[in-house]
Amino acid sequence: MNRRQFIGGLLGSASMLALSTFIKTGDVMAETVDKMKLNDADWEKRLTPKQFDVLREEGTEAPFSSPLNEEKHAGVFACAGCGLELFPSKFKYDSGTGWPSFYDALPGHVETKTDYKIIAPRTEYHCARCGGHQGHVFQDGPAPTGLRYCNNGVALKFIPNKA
Repeated sequence: MNRRQFIGGLLGSASMLALSTFIKTGDVMAETVDKMKLNDADWEKRLTPKQFDVLREEGTEAPFSSPLNEEKHAGVFACAGCGLELFPSKFKYDSGTGWPSFYDALPGHVETKTDYKIIAPRTEYHCARCGGHQGHVFQDGPAPTGLRYCNNGVALKFIPNKA
């Protein structure tokens, strides 16, 4: 195989992946999420002032202020801005930090970027649908991932499993 055939094969494979609605990650299928865009006035109508501060202006709520810290029922934690499911309750754990924490997220439902607000770089994550700021992810979490998604409770809503 020459270089031209190799590159052509790679481009063909990449095209097939781009057309797929789902991306395989381990044994879990990651859903491709359609984007949602609203202007600030529309977001202000949908959200409380605290939610707007966190989700749209990348603010941080006070630690230990969210009732979701104590939520232990089976269900899913979804973005408070658009309702996209982000974390199944089985991924939640008590990190002792004062914010709801998860060791993993649903594949394809959060996006990350580097945040330099405290000068040192941190990995910030957002809802993949509406871009709402959720929190930061750190590499000090439990097995199996070693990650800690440290989430603002005000940026989430809990949806219990139906009985």
